[in-house]
Amino acid sequence: MDHAPQDRARDDRAQEEEAATERSAREELGSSDAPVEDEVVEAFDRIVGEGAQRLHRTWREVLTTGLAGGLEVGVGVLALLAVYAETGSHLLAGLAFSIGFIALLLARSELFTEGFLVPVTAVVAGRARIGQLARLWSGTLVANLVGGWLVMWVVVLALPELGETAIESATEFVDAPLDLQSMALAFLAGSSITLMTRMQQGAESEAGKIVAAVAGAFVLAGLVLFHSILDSLIIFAGIHAGGPFDYGDWLGWFWYTTLLNMAGGLLVVTLLRLVRSKDLIERERAAVADGH
Repeated sequence: MDHAPQDRARDDRAQEEEAATERSAREELGSSDAPVEDEVVEAFDRIVGEGAQRLHRTWREVLTTGLAGGLEVGVGVLALLAVYAETGSHLLAGLAFSIGFIALLLARSELFTEGFLVPVTAVVAGRARIGQLARLWSGTLVANLVGGWLVMWVVVLALPELGETAIESATEFVDAPLDLQSMALAFLAGSSITLMTRMQQGAESEAGKIVAAVAGAFVLAGLVLFHSILDSLIIFAGIHAGGPFDYGDWLGWFWYTTLLNMAGGLLVVTLLRLVRSKDLIERERAAVADGH
């Protein structure tokens, strides 16, 4: 007896069951070809696209966006000092500082410590080179500090009554010993602002991104974490106001704070994100190798 029709029928049923199982799994994971959720794929593509764009800027573009970032953070520091002078509350001052992060977001300017997750992902995905990353980091860092220094000079000239508050706030940083607590404060600051960046990349609306900016500012400034740019501007204001410290004291605090900010941003949020997106990174690198 010929069993071929029955065998074919069984094979057809098995294929249908396998297809149904695959469709069910795809519905759970998302409709993308990549083996991760659609939302993760979309966020990854946005991160790589934005990172590549930022890394391909010229020196002129890097310096101007960094200078603008320093000016905008300086406005946030002005609000922070004013609220702290009136209330003595770091938490309220942290909320006031969110003006600076909101300005950064809406003006599309560049802040050094926001350059960890997005540009690094673009480099790892093969869309930019290490040299371009070094240019973005170094140019943005210098420009942020120059822009912030200028704003703090104007603030102290315009509002000398904030000088005492600036000196008091700056003393917390320049007098901090290089111990485990200081290192942890700087590490947490780097992790927190990179998490803020990740939240903004995951948000689909401007309102959601603004909420992330407010949350990041509250954690950084409200809890007085050690942030290389924000707190440098406070120290600059204290120096302009005649505080009992100088640029050597600032450098003694700045070097380890910057390194630990980078460690916190790169080793916690960015590294976890890269591990999570391993398959997507391989897909992107293959596309680059194929000339796409």
